[in-house]
Amino acid sequence: MTSFDTPSQTRWYSILDWMAGMRQEVQPALHFAGRTPSEYETWRTQFAAQYHQLLGPFPNPVPLRPEVLRRIEYPRYVLEKVVIDAEQYASIPCWVASPTMPSPRGQYPAVLCAHGHGAGKQGMVGVDGAGNPVPMDAHKNLAVRLAEAGFIAIAPDWRTFGERTVPPEERLYTRDPCDVAFTNVGQYGYHLLTLDIWDGMRVVDYLLTRPEVDARRIGVVGLSFGGTMSLHLAAADERIAACCISGYLAKATALHPWNMCGSQTLSGLLNWGDRSDIAGLICPRPLLVQIGEYDATFPATTALEAYAHLRTIYQAAGHADQLACDLFDGCHEIHVSAVIDWFTRWLKTA
Repeated sequence: MTSFDTPSQTRWYSILDWMAGMRQEVQPALHFAGRTPSEYETWRTQFAAQYHQLLGPFPNPVPLRPEVLRRIEYPRYVLEKVVIDAEQYASIPCWVASPTMPSPRGQYPAVLCAHGHGAGKQGMVGVDGAGNPVPMDAHKNLAVRLAEAGFIAIAPDWRTFGERTVPPEERLYTRDPCDVAFTNVGQYGYHLLTLDIWDGMRVVDYLLTRPEVDARRIGVVGLSFGGTMSLHLAAADERIAACCISGYLAKATALHPWNMCGSQTLSGLLNWGDRSDIAGLICPRPLLVQIGEYDATFPATTALEAYAHLRTIYQAAGHADQLACDLFDGCHEIHVSAVIDWFTRWLKTA
């Protein structure tokens, strides 16, 4: 009896096999390899153009129509629940944490605090959408800590998270809402990541309407998927004066393919570069990369490789002093004190 179950040649059945093969085969056409300022400038022009082409279209703007829904006063800061419109069919709920201490300059620096994949903005402020206290998570109430240090801090919900999540009763299947949203918005010609970047830009627009905010001193920080947002928002919007990417800047090609979601996917990126190349578009603005030594989600080994490549970009551009790495004794979490020190240096005392 002849068996036909075993192939006579090597075959590849799993999508993981395909991805492993592609990682070896694809050579990013614009992965930075220069050493001089002129090589940097040429690369930047080419890669920035390709990056914006990959992002695809942004929605059409509409009036922000800001509305304060709730106000909670604490001894050292005030929380305001604010909602703004990003586009015709999308509104953004945010918590704004403001210091009670007066600013010596009359205006405050501001920081957009980008939450990671999970419960949404509440981890940045320690309260849920209704203002009820919640347990501290890996975000460590960062927006509140920044407000206590003299910054205006704003924490929005990204699409499919927090108050913008899809109610469980409206989900037909138990799938990651990021992936379902990514699939569906793609049918209309958008990337989900690009829509979130747009929302971040609209949050910056809102900050600029507040007279107490200094438009020249705006930063962004985020953990994990929030690191995704910090990376892309700073790369795409030059109004961001300083940035911190926490628990995210690792080589995409070195990570397990399942360590990804629809909110963090930019189709076609690896044909042109990697995350460190996108971070190179932030140059010459100050950028802090945080890496938890025991981070199991974005391991320190590959994160340090990405940082080393990013450093060649800043060095070639002549701005190595604007880049720093915070390799701290921790896991997949925000290192709060280093964030505050970084923004104090570049947004308060610069």
